[in-house]
Amino acid sequence: MSATTYLELSETGGGAHKFYEVRVVDTEVTITYGRIGEQGQVRTASFADHGKALKAAEKKIGEKVRKGYAPAVKGERGRRPVSRREIVSTRSTARQAPVLWRFTSGAPAFGIFVGEDQAWVGNENGDVYTLTHDGRVTGRFGLPDAVKCIVADDFWIYAGCDDGNVYDLGAKVPRVAYEIADDVDIYWLDIHDGVLGVSDRHGGVTVVDHEDEFQWSRPSSGDSAWMVRNAAQGVYHGHSRGVTHYSGRGEQVWHADTTGSVLFGWQERAEVFAGTSRGWVHRFAKADGKVTGNYRCDAAVFSCATSPDGEFVFAGDNQSSVYCFAADGTRLWKLGTDCGSAYSMQYRDERLYLVTTDGSLACVDASAAAVHAAEQGTLPERQDIKAGHVDRVEATAEVEVVTHVTPADGVIVECVQSGGRVRVHVRTDGYNPTWGVQFPKNIRIPGARYVVSEVLTSANGSFYRARGEIKRIN
Repeated sequence: MSATTYLELSETGGGAHKFYEVRVVDTEVTITYGRIGEQGQVRTASFADHGKALKAAEKKIGEKVRKGYAPAVKGERGRRPVSRREIVSTRSTARQAPVLWRFTSGAPAFGIFVGEDQAWVGNENGDVYTLTHDGRVTGRFGLPDAVKCIVADDFWIYAGCDDGNVYDLGAKVPRVAYEIADDVDIYWLDIHDGVLGVSDRHGGVTVVDHEDEFQWSRPSSGDSAWMVRNAAQGVYHGHSRGVTHYSGRGEQVWHADTTGSVLFGWQERAEVFAGTSRGWVHRFAKADGKVTGNYRCDAAVFSCATSPDGEFVFAGDNQSSVYCFAADGTRLWKLGTDCGSAYSMQYRDERLYLVTTDGSLACVDASAAAVHAAEQGTLPERQDIKAGHVDRVEATAEVEVVTHVTPADGVIVECVQSGGRVRVHVRTDGYNPTWGVQFPKNIRIPGARYVVSEVLTSANGSFYRARGEIKRIN
């Protein structure tokens, strides 16, 4: 005995565009939901008999119909277009930068994070690769859509994806950590202590907490918001009219105009940096928005970064050049990448890592000696690295089921229904049972218990975060 109901909610003007499918087979109810044209997330629940399964399905369908969903034919509506950053990249006329190695990811690359042990790169194909600092490929994740950016929050690594989800990459398998609202066309995102900030095509900024619960949203005086940086002081939001600082509660603290639209943002402990379409990198004090430095490039700035506390400021333009400035604004050098324009960049230990329009992750030796040699025409021997046959680990909502666990297996958590939402609490002794746990969205089932490799306290000491492998306890 089986029955399937398929519903859609598609609003004009860039609003919701999502589906909801309920399938009943004997005593099981399978719900699939997500954005129209995408695979979606799947949840399955079992009931005592077919009648109770049908009753549960009817309840879910009724809830969605009351929210505006209506019966539809699967496949008639297509996926709504998603904005992707485009650069008309030209070849630099400057001398070539001292590139130590270059990894070819296979598609234009936006996402980059360089940590203590490895570098991460994400591209338009949904591939996220991990590499050692000397360029050896160590892993490959597969996400359902193009990777917008990769950010770190303490020990956790997240990737924002064009499917509207943010994935936790901290375990062997990527899992959904945040589900962004369907009417938000993500341009950029950042996370600080579990609080996610999302900037969008219309110039807005949206903030959600560690439980993926909406906190606040603000429009801006501009559009095309390519900059959002989260910090303890709040959110720094860059758009076509400049940079705006909001407090943690969403109140505007200050606004600063920029010369040209903001196309990229960076932050340090006390300052934020904004690269613009007019070839400037502006430096603002976080406390009051006052300009503390300006850095002039020869073309539109699509990425920027700094060394710690802004001692050196780096920028990448749409002519495949990278720049380095002293803190006082003095241009120290300009060199060509030889692998396209830098969509994003990060500096670490005298190396500048770039992800580019041709899909490369390039490691540039940014030491004074190497740059001086490059300016004289002497370059290091570059390693060209290809992915080879690295298994792609796909994002999934499936988990291994175990029947027995011991304390050595990890920490036991349980999904509980609270206030109409499914929350997760720790059941192992020694933890605060009232605190919530940041836990993958698409495997939360009321009453289900899991064993997690590790559960750590958040930086602000108000919630927990799951880390490592997750197994469901039968």
